[in-house]
Amino acid sequence: MRIVVLGYLVRGPIGGLAWHYMQYVLGLIALGHDVIYLELSDDYVSCYDAERDESGTDPTYGLVFAADVFARAGLGDRWAFHDTRTGRWHGPRALELVALAASADLCVNVSGMNLLPPFLESVPVRAFVDTDPAFTQIRHLTNPDAMQRAAQHNAFFTFAGNLAAGHSTIPDDGFPWRFTRQPIVLDAWPQCPPQPDGRYTSVLLWESYSALEYQGRRYGPKSDAFEPYFGLPERAGSILELALGSPSAPGPYLESRGWTIVNPLSMTRSPWTYQQYIQRSKGEFAIAKHGYVASRSGWFSERTACYLATGRPAIVQDTGFATWLPSGDGILSFSTPDAALAALDDVNSRYEYHCRAAREIAETYFDARKVLADFVESAMAAPSAPMNAAVVQ
Repeated sequence: MRIVVLGYLVRGPIGGLAWHYMQYVLGLIALGHDVIYLELSDDYVSCYDAERDESGTDPTYGLVFAADVFARAGLGDRWAFHDTRTGRWHGPRALELVALAASADLCVNVSGMNLLPPFLESVPVRAFVDTDPAFTQIRHLTNPDAMQRAAQHNAFFTFAGNLAAGHSTIPDDGFPWRFTRQPIVLDAWPQCPPQPDGRYTSVLLWESYSALEYQGRRYGPKSDAFEPYFGLPERAGSILELALGSPSAPGPYLESRGWTIVNPLSMTRSPWTYQQYIQRSKGEFAIAKHGYVASRSGWFSERTACYLATGRPAIVQDTGFATWLPSGDGILSFSTPDAALAALDDVNSRYEYHCRAAREIAETYFDARKVLADFVESAMAAPSAPMNAAVVQ
């Protein structure tokens, strides 16, 4: 089939985000599909420039970044970007790709980061992939524009493993969400030798946006969930490292409590520096967004899936994902500092065993060949009817 993937790679030109979207592009191509990557800017400040470490309206940095990423992936002529502010299309075959995209069988709007343009509204199946559960649904319920944008789609998928099954407290926004997982192109993420002398690392934004409240419940960012773990290195030793972003992040305070804090820009400058950072790590230790935990969403990080594929054990805060993903070997979950410390001790005592188990989990649950084959089949089998206009309003 011809498939259009919409993402946030030009506007978010950093290593982890690039992998997030490229896994869909590369994975769908490996399944034999004709894939086009498109991105459309908003009409507000949304383009990040890592050289200046600031956002603006100029996409120049992101365009150079995207050209390099797609060229190194052997897909230099399969992407295009529309700058809403100037009305210009960018990319080596931009106008030709736009015409081809209009004849697509499936459009995949990863993270829902693009407003569907008119030429894609006639694509038979238009899939919205929610990678930020609870926050996505609350925005739909409280922001008419967000609800209208979502209603352009007719297939709805979420990383919240417990939403469709009714095991979470995520508010119901009226869309028929189906569960999907982050695809990992395992050939691009080979298993690497264990790093027993490395640190447990993670790459994170302290606050990517403000907390949301809905019907008396608070759904907070990562900063809301971190406080109980401030002193963990004082008990575990100097083995925990954070590539920590966000101007509000309390880096000096965390360092005073024993965390190693590094500048995330050097680690995430490209997809390959990001991958090398994970490969050098002993494993991942990660706190989830408060909203994912509080809602018992069952969400699981696309970043953590990359650690697993590399053969790096993951010690991660429990969001309820045990309903679909086994925990204890390769992945260890925690809900308290004591449980986190016990998980670190377990991995340290059986490190190579957990490394092997991590890769096995990636192969079983996140292999792009399986995840995307199931995703495409599900999307094409039963697209939803358009939402009632009264509901959208």
